[in-house]
Amino acid sequence: MEEKRTIIDRISLAISRVAMWLVAFIVIIIFYEVVMRYVFEMPTLWVNEMSLWVGGMIYLLSGIYTMQLRGHIRITVLYDYVPRSVQRVFDAISLLVILCFAAGVAVGGYKSASRAFEIWEKFGTAWDPPIPATMKPMVIIVSIIVATQALSNFIMDFRKPKAKPILEAVKD
Repeated sequence: MEEKRTIIDRISLAISRVAMWLVAFIVIIIFYEVVMRYVFEMPTLWVNEMSLWVGGMIYLLSGIYTMQLRGHIRITVLYDYVPRSVQRVFDAISLLVILCFAAGVAVGGYKSASRAFEIWEKFGTAWDPPIPATMKPMVIIVSIIVATQALSNFIMDFRKPKAKPILEAVKD
């Protein structure tokens, strides 16, 4: 039986599908760079920075997907062998830490991100893409989405019964 998906789950999965295609985009532009550089002896000015820019986006967006899948780090040797009531306490502590982190990123980074976006801050190289102007706000936005996804996961998982420990599930 497929689990019910919330609106935030659907948003997270849609964002993740975009990120999946961005990996292919990086492969294509790097292939283009290799051909241009070694076959035609005409290296590009933009491919390296574009791949860094898009790679940074993928890195950020993968956090949303990981949180949606509940694939974040958990000490399973402890978590799996405690009663469900204690697991809920662990989940609540984890949620609190994530919310504090996201709030810290949003509050601490807002001034820098809004300034970078306002002045359309650029990278400072020959190609000079607006990497800071886009990535700084994106860090804040993604942190908020990850926190929202964590809250959604907590609410959806709270009433679930205790699952089999990972090591036991692998044996079956």
